[in-house]
Amino acid sequence: MSALEVVFADDHLLVVNKPSGLLSVPGRGEDKQDCLIARAQAHWPDALTVHRLDMSTSGLMVIAKGPDMQRSLNQAFAQREVHKIYEAIVAGELSATETDDADVWSDIHMPLSIDWPNRPKSKVDWAHGKPSHTQWRVKNSNLTNATRVELQPITGRTHQLRLHMMAIGHAIVGDALYASPEIQALSPRLLLHARVLQLTHPVTAEWMTFESIVPF
Repeated sequence: MSALEVVFADDHLLVVNKPSGLLSVPGRGEDKQDCLIARAQAHWPDALTVHRLDMSTSGLMVIAKGPDMQRSLNQAFAQREVHKIYEAIVAGELSATETDDADVWSDIHMPLSIDWPNRPKSKVDWAHGKPSHTQWRVKNSNLTNATRVELQPITGRTHQLRLHMMAIGHAIVGDALYASPEIQALSPRLLLHARVLQLTHPVTAEWMTFESIVPF
C-alpha cells in the first residue's frame, strides 16, 4: 500500500491529497481494497470517510478522526459550509462570461439522477432528477481547442461537474464516462482536480483554507 500525501493533520481531522486512479473508499473485489481511507486508517485507525472524489479525480479531501468529528463534518457538508474549487481542462473554447468579467461565475442548473441501466453513470433528468447547481469561470483560454476552467459544485451530486460540463458541450478532457472517444483520448487521465478546500474547524472554529498544486 502506497504512502498518503498528508496536507494537514491534528487530533480531529486530516486533509489529504488524493491521486488520480485511487478509490476514495473500498470497491467490490480484492483488487479494489487499496483506497484513500484504507491508507489513512493504516496510520490513524480512527480515520473515517466524510466525502468522496471519483477514482479518476485528484485533489484535496478531508477525513474525520472518530465518529463525533465525522458527524460534525457531515453536517458541515450537508449545510454547504465546506467550500471547494476544482480546476479542469474542458474540450472546446469557452468565453469568460457575457460580461467578459473573469471574476464572474456562470451557473449551470440541471437536475441529475443515477442512470441505473448504465451504472456507474448518472444523467441529466429534467423529470425526476435532483436539483443540481455548478458554477464555472474561465481561468485560461489560451489553449488549442480547450479551456482551463474553475468549477464550484454548489450541490454535490454524483459526477456532477463531469455531467454538467458535458451537457453544455464542453466535456472534461480524459473523461472515460462522458466524453467522446476523441476527447477521452486527449489525456490518459481525467483532467479534473480538487484544488481548493475551505472549512471551519469543528473544534477550534478556525477558518481553514488549503490549496493543492494542479498536476496538469
